[in-house]
Amino acid sequence: MSAPLELLTIEVGSTITKVNGFRRAAWGGFEHAAQGFAPTSIAAGDVGIGVEAARADLLSRYSGDFGQPEVYVNSSAAGGLRMTVHGLTYSMTARAAREASLGAGAIVKLVTAGELDDLELAEVRAIKPNIILLAGGVDYGEKKIVVENARRLAGLNLGVPLVYAGNVAAQGLVSQICADYGVELLLAQNVFPDVDELNVEPLRYVIQEVFGRHIIHAPGMARLAGLTSHGILPTPGAVLRGAELFAAALGDCLVFDVGGATTDVHSVTDGSPELTAKMLEPEPRAKRTVEGDLGVFVNARNIVELSNDQAWAGRLVDLQAMPKTEREQELTRWLCARAVETGARRHAGTMADLYTPAGKKRVVKGKDLSAVRWVVATGGALTRVAGAADTLRSICSGPGKHLMPPPDAIILIDRDYRFSALGTLAGDYPGEVQATFRRWVAEAAPGNGATSLVIEN
Repeated sequence: MSAPLELLTIEVGSTITKVNGFRRAAWGGFEHAAQGFAPTSIAAGDVGIGVEAARADLLSRYSGDFGQPEVYVNSSAAGGLRMTVHGLTYSMTARAAREASLGAGAIVKLVTAGELDDLELAEVRAIKPNIILLAGGVDYGEKKIVVENARRLAGLNLGVPLVYAGNVAAQGLVSQICADYGVELLLAQNVFPDVDELNVEPLRYVIQEVFGRHIIHAPGMARLAGLTSHGILPTPGAVLRGAELFAAALGDCLVFDVGGATTDVHSVTDGSPELTAKMLEPEPRAKRTVEGDLGVFVNARNIVELSNDQAWAGRLVDLQAMPKTEREQELTRWLCARAVETGARRHAGTMADLYTPAGKKRVVKGKDLSAVRWVVATGGALTRVAGAADTLRSICSGPGKHLMPPPDAIILIDRDYRFSALGTLAGDYPGEVQATFRRWVAEAAPGNGATSLVIEN
């Protein structure tokens, strides 16, 4: 009988729940030993039902000793953490705060810049955010508008935490305002402490801590939280952590996680030196964008409408969360391709002309992906239906109108859907996770018959 499992990761997605079992390996990483899937049971009012079904599926496939593994959980089943983001200038602190929020797994519903007006405050109230993020000003710079924004946001009395990640000189006044209104305040380091200096990581961790408190309110999630002593990580945050360690081990990467409700695009790259020198504004090395209208099940109709293809609109009768027949798989394959193409264009930066007193010059706006070495497919839809490699290869066109990965980027297919599972373990086991990524790529090199990752040069 095989050795018992030592680590178990549970991912509660919007449509599918996945359970992965790992054992520590002598070579310093994790051996993937078992896996199970089941539909997520939100409609039943208890996500625990789907978790138990996925665990049972794992046990039916695994002949070894289950043991008492250490459990880690990530989830997106509660629909994400709704946030509103408020900064001093959109091009600086508001944008930096938005980048940090998305990287932490939040769904940003509103971004404002400058002093909040009555219409914007009414919109915040209508959104009913789970958390409000206030930023603004470099350290020891402008603070009057930030303080007034804190007063107006606290005065909404929405009963949700306010995170402050702005000018450190205004922390005392913001803290006093929140105390006066009885608003919970969480402090993070300034996301834009100085001109052209981004500092998003501290804020990401604060938001993820709030996510852990929020997610237990999804039906049945409180029971699931009792299975782990590590809290519940947002799935997009887990994938981004995995991408960061993958890049540290193997080089710059671009990761697509195509799900039933959203398409998440993660990149870890500083871009090419030539194009970086032309950037108008700094970009974080690790960036995530979430496309809430590009899901291949819940939001499949949105993709069809964006494509304006009536032939495929008639095919939506074949839509299934877990496609089995050729017609069902063909539809999901087409939806995945459109989601990847659209998501990549939205994530990538562009070249533009800037007219100055000295004349016209070419500049870069947004994220430069031209130095990406690896393009990775993860997520149930993109990895379980044939054609993912061709879909990813189609967006590797190099820098043009959009600053895409080069044509010779290496395509990796996370066929066993373990990227987010390893990202969930990354906080406690960063060295082991990097070793596991290196091992997977080495084993999946062409010619050795491995199937855990499909590589196409």
